[in-house]
Amino acid sequence: MNTMPKNKITTQGYFVKRLKDAGYYVIKLFDRYDDSDKRKWTIVINPSTDSIFLTCIDNGDWPHRGLYKLDDDNKIFPHNFYINTESIDVIVKHLGEFEIQKKEPINNNDARKRKSGK
Repeated sequence: MNTMPKNKITTQGYFVKRLKDAGYYVIKLFDRYDDSDKRKWTIVINPSTDSIFLTCIDNGDWPHRGLYKLDDDNKIFPHNFYINTESIDVIVKHLGEFEIQKKEPINNNDARKRKSGK
């Protein structure tokens, strides 16, 4: 019997929502990698300041389903920095340890006004 994981950390929408809930500004960048490519999707965290590219890689089931490469051209993260986890909290913890600031989107107030019709 194949059981689904409790959370969907390897699902781009879930991952982005949880990072946004944690206070980070996130943009979905790409999710149409070829089926033979182990990369599943890529997002950018704090694009206007830190520009951290985070790519989800399908590494099978060992030791965790989620493998994430963080790349910012070695400004904050070392070259080939990977996090292997099943928990978004581990990702958020690493962002905090590397002092990645939580950001608001540019023109956030304008976006709220458009949504509320003001």
